[in-house]
Parts: sequence; structure tokens; C-alpha cells
Amino acid sequence: MAEAATAQEITITRVFDAPRELVWKAWTEPEQLAQWWGARGWTNPVERITMDVRPGGAFSVTSVSDEDGSEMTVRGAYGEVVEPERLVLEEPAEGSWHEGAVSVATFTDLGDGRTEMMVRTTIHTTDEMRQMAEEGMATSFDRLAAHLA
Repeated sequence: MAEAATAQEITITRVFDAPRELVWKAWTEPEQLAQWWGARGWTNPVERITMDVRPGGAFSVTSVSDEDGSEMTVRGAYGEVVEPERLVLEEPAEGSWHEGAVSVATFTDLGDGRTEMMVRTTIHTTDEMRQMAEEGMATSFDRLAAHLA
């Protein structure tokens, strides 16, 4: 019997040696997002990224596997945009491996050019898929740290 999807939460906090405005731009400019989004071994062609950074605006990233060329697309809409403090991304269940997700990213200026980023995602999925998503997010944020360095 297949495992039932349930509401699960993933929370990841990172501190970057970068000003909050730079972290914000990494999340809101397609040219920057292309450099770090997704797990290692995946490329994000900038022409396959849509970012209408306003409440209700569309968000879409199509990542391409460096190994076999397979594609994975994340689609959603911005639920909230408070520059440079908070982004809310809402992903519908349609055509996805989960039954809907909401991610809230907050950016806190720690002073001395450092920023704390906390991403809290509520995702409706199985335990196994949540674990895979969490590992993918952690790898992506490692790539973000390298991009900001």
C-alpha cells in the first residue's frame, strides 16, 4: 500500500557572509537564481526561468540534468513579496510530485554584512519524498552560499 501524503514541514536556516540586499537579489533576479537553484548536477538555463516578483506573479524554473538531460520544473506564484525581507512562494499540486507546497523565505540583516536566511516549507507529500526534498534544498543552499561568496 502506498504511503499517504501528509502536511510536512522543512525548515532550513543559513547565515551568509553577504548583505541582505545581495541575498534578496540572488532570490529575485533570474540571472542570479540560475547560478544556484537546485541540487548539484543540475543547470538552470536563464531563458527557462520566469520571475514576476510581485504578489500573484508567476514563478517557474526548469532545471536540466547535466547527466542525462532530463528536466524538472518548479511552478508557482508569489503569495507575498516584502523587499528585502520576505518572499512567499506557493506551488500548486498540478503536475507535481507533491500535493502542494508553500515556502516562506525570510532574510534578516545581522549587521557586519551578514544575512540570516530561513526557509520554512510546508509540503503535502510522503515522508520519503520530504526527505529527498530537504536534501535537495540543503544542497541548493550550499550552492547559494558559494554563489554569494
